[in-house]
Amino acid sequence: MALNPKFGNAAANAAADAISDALDNGYLRIYTGSQPAGADTALSGQTLLAELRYANPASGAASGGVVTFSAMTADSSADATGTAAWFRALKSDGTTAVFDGSVGTSGCDLNLNSTAIQSGAAVSISSHTYTFNKG
Repeated sequence: MALNPKFGNAAANAAADAISDALDNGYLRIYTGSQPAGADTALSGQTLLAELRYANPASGAASGGVVTFSAMTADSSADATGTAAWFRALKSDGTTAVFDGSVGTSGCDLNLNSTAIQSGAAVSISSHTYTFNKG
């Protein structure tokens, strides 16, 4: 029989809250290039475009397995020029990866108005959520 777990709201909320707690005062870094195979996979040639900061606490309590992150600190001056393709969310130590996601203008884990980022330009995110997959 195939694996097919289904999670209740209490478990989904606990999992989503744990992700949010790990991101208290953490970082969201936006990169060019191919998204690595996993959040623990080292970078290999991707360029850091921008770095934003999660609030502390990063969000309020999850509901239905969804956390809505508080306003993030924008990057007032992007690090490089390029096309945003993926992001990595890290703990406040700046080295421990929590999760990665895709970047685009729609249908991605992180949707931006434009994926074209210019060095020195401000980069901000107006809203950001994480949804635990309840199965």
